[in-house]
Amino acid sequence: MSKTWEHYHHAAPHHERAAYHFKEAAKYDEAEEHEKAAHHLYLAHGHIQHASHHDAEAAKLHAEHCDSMPSPASEQGAQRENAA
Repeated sequence: MSKTWEHYHHAAPHHERAAYHFKEAAKYDEAEEHEKAAHHLYLAHGHIQHASHHDAEAAKLHAEHCDSMPSPASEQGAQRENAA
């Protein structure tokens, strides 16, 4: 598995856990148990931070990979230079 996909793989469970805690926070907020709601929001925030880190790393690696690949325009230019 590439490093890019490893980061996506690690981000996914954090996104899922954050969603779970957001849902729990909403339930507690509706029941006016604000301290419990705040606790779940705090946990959701932590998972979002971890997921964001992995998402950013994956995006950075993806961009580096794309930058190292020749573009169709640069390949056409090279073909024209070789033909001349």
